[in-house]
This record gives sequence, structure tokens and C-alpha cells, in this order.
Amino acid sequence: MQIELIKWYEQNKRDLPWRKTRDPYKIWISEIMLQQTTVEAVIPYFIRFMERFPNIQTLYKASEEEVYKYWEGLGYYRRAKHILETAQIIHNEYHDVFPKDFNTILSLKGIGPYTAGAISSIAFLNPTPAVDGNVLRIISRYYLIKENIALSKTIKKIENIVEELIKDYNPSSFNQGLMDLGARICRPKNPKCDLCPISLHCQAYQNNQQNVLPINIKKIKHQELHFITGVITYKNQFLLIKNPQGLLENLYGFIQYETVNPYHYNELFYNDYHQSLSVVSYIKDIKHVFTHRTWIMHIYHYELKEPIEHLYTLKEIEKLPISSAHQKVLQAYTKEN
Repeated sequence: MQIELIKWYEQNKRDLPWRKTRDPYKIWISEIMLQQTTVEAVIPYFIRFMERFPNIQTLYKASEEEVYKYWEGLGYYRRAKHILETAQIIHNEYHDVFPKDFNTILSLKGIGPYTAGAISSIAFLNPTPAVDGNVLRIISRYYLIKENIALSKTIKKIENIVEELIKDYNPSSFNQGLMDLGARICRPKNPKCDLCPISLHCQAYQNNQQNVLPINIKKIKHQELHFITGVITYKNQFLLIKNPQGLLENLYGFIQYETVNPYHYNELFYNDYHQSLSVVSYIKDIKHVFTHRTWIMHIYHYELKEPIEHLYTLKEIEKLPISSAHQKVLQAYTKEN
């Protein structure tokens, strides 16, 4: 994996202004700007910021108002406040020299594990992981990790994997290769597996699960109910059931279970219907608000291996009374297919 990824990165890396240097100051500013902001949006801000504040010495002397002005339009202004505070710390405690040690970098204002890993590996070539959403997605697919990547234990598991992978390889090219792979090839939706330099050994790709993984369901809020809602098909037919007494009584809808794992859904469905399903792809999340509760429906497409009762064509579905929540589900599916 490492050799293929690094070779691909060296031949295909994006031409970005912060990649023309190993100056930790410039790499730090770029990484903070890139938090919550797209690469395309950041480029002109980064260039303008560097023209005014080319180093620690010019930044630490600036007023908060001026730094905010150069940050104007990027949003999340706490980031600007933190970089000014960090510049002052580096001036006062480290004599304008950006620290090399990962833990010291991590202790600075506004710098988390990913940013510290990026600075440490790119500027100082330390073998430190830089695990963000892109990396979580790539590693989840590559190793067929079926745990929720929003959970801290899963993040830690993936950090440990990357820590092993990066040993004895160029950490700058490896980490930035993962960044570019996630941005351009191993995308959240419709990954370009045919162009991926590491797809040969990617377990999700080999098992046709690249459109399912990663599982990325955020922490459940108390007032919300989370479901896996399955659009279950057999050829050109859809499986719908009539809701029993209670909420949405007598309306038709897709089968959903109060779980946040699409593979667990298979087990629950088999227990109820004694039929096997294969999960095909993740479609999208839909929020539907009722008077006293909110449904968060994590929609996945499943296929039946053989036909069962309650299958309907789209033409037949037009005649059925379907809840508005599940009308949204059907619309989301038909838009994707």
C-alpha cells in the first residue's frame, strides 16, 4: 500500500501554495485555514495572509482586529483568535522557533491530533499519523472496518493502523498522499476505485462494499431516534409494509430498525422475515420532524436474494398511502438510481 500510494502522490499531487515549503509556520496556517473550509476557498486567503504575515515575528505583533480582518470571509473566527495566541506563545516560550515535538505542537492553542500530526510529518518528517475524515474513510474501506468511525475507539484503532503503516516510509508524502486520495479518488460518495492506486488490495473494493463504508453516524442525541431505513429491492420491485397501530398507522413504508449499523440491520431483518439481504450502498441521511420526536433515517439500499410478499413496482406504489417521511426516502433512492 505505502509504495503505491507514495508513488501515486508524487506523480499526481495537487499544486498548492503551502506544498512549496516545509516551513512549519506556513504549514500550520494552511492546516488551520483548511479546517471546515475547502481547498479552493482557502488558496486566496492563504496567499493574502502570507503576504501580510509571512512569519511568526509579524503575526505575534499584530492586533486581534487586524488578524480578524485578514480572516474575514473564512468564518469560524475562533481559529483566528487561536493562531494569534499561539504565535504569541511561540514568540514568548520558543523564541520564534516553531516546536518540532508532536506533543508540544499538540499543546498549542487550536491544534488537535490531526493538525499536530500534519505539521510534524510534513515540516519535520516525523512518522506521526495525521488522521482526518479522509483517512478514516480510506482505512475503513481498505481494511473493511465495519465499526462506526464517529466513535473514539474506532478512531483510535485507525490511528494505530496508520502509525504502523507510516513507519520506514516518507511521512510527508504518505500523509499527504492519503489527503489527496481522499479528496480526489476515495470520495465519500461514488469513489473512483478504477483510478485508485491501492484498490488491488482494498478489502471494501474486493467485497463490493466501497459504497457502504465507512459507517459514519454521529453521536446520538437524546431527543432523536436513529434508524437504518432499508430500501429493499428485488429486481424492479420494492419491499414496503403497512404500519401497525401507532405512529403512521395504516400507512405504507420501508422497513427500518432502531440501529446505527447497516450490517446489524441484515440480522434483524433475517430474524423477522427469514430472508437474506445483501447491502448494496449507502444513500443519504434524512431528518424528519414529528411533534414530539425527530427521526434520523440513515438510508441504505439492500437487495433480496429471492422474492417475498409485499413487493411493489413504482407504478403500484403510486396508489399506496405512504408516509411523507418515507416518500422522502423513496425520492432519495430514485434520485440516486
